[in-house]
Formats: sequence, structure tokens, C-alpha cells
Amino acid sequence: MCRNIKVLANYAPPSTPDEVHAAALQYVRKVSGATKPSVANQPAIDQAVAAIAHTTQHLLEALVTTAPPKDREVEAARARERNAIRFGSATRVGSATRVGRVSR
Repeated sequence: MCRNIKVLANYAPPSTPDEVHAAALQYVRKVSGATKPSVANQPAIDQAVAAIAHTTQHLLEALVTTAPPKDREVEAARARERNAIRFGSATRVGSATRVGRVSR
């Protein structure tokens, strides 16, 4: 689950409230162990997500860096490149996925 939490600091344009909320939700899901909480636990989950999103936004506003802001498009292209190297090129065949790897 936590692999879905993206780095939010030092981007141009700055992180949106939706991105901060998504990161907070992933964190709470990981800590609670519940991707779909029960009705009884939903208020506690919602409160935790709101509190963590609020704190995260304050953290992002308070961070200071001398590095130039990263470009989202460039970082996304780099991530796609890393994934292609890591996982190979996958093609869908029916309901199965075939990965293009050479066997010896």
C-alpha cells in the first residue's frame, strides 16, 4: 500500500490538496491495516486522514530547500523508464500478462 505514497515536496507546481489527501489516506490505510474500514471505524479513519493531511500540508509549507523544484513531467518519465527496466515490457494476452523476457 505505501508504495502509492508519492514524494510531495519541492515540485513545480506545488502539490495539490488532493495529492496530500491521497498520501494521508494511503498512510492511514497502511497503519490501520484496513483498505475498506467498517462503518463503525469510518469516522476514526476520516478523522485521522484529515489530521494527517493537515499536518502534511503544514510540513510541505515549512520545508526549506536550495534545490530547484522538480518538474512533474520529467519525474513521471523517469519513473516510467525505471519501471520498464525493472518489470520489462508487459503485454496483455487474454486475462494473463506476458512479460517480454529472454530465457536461457
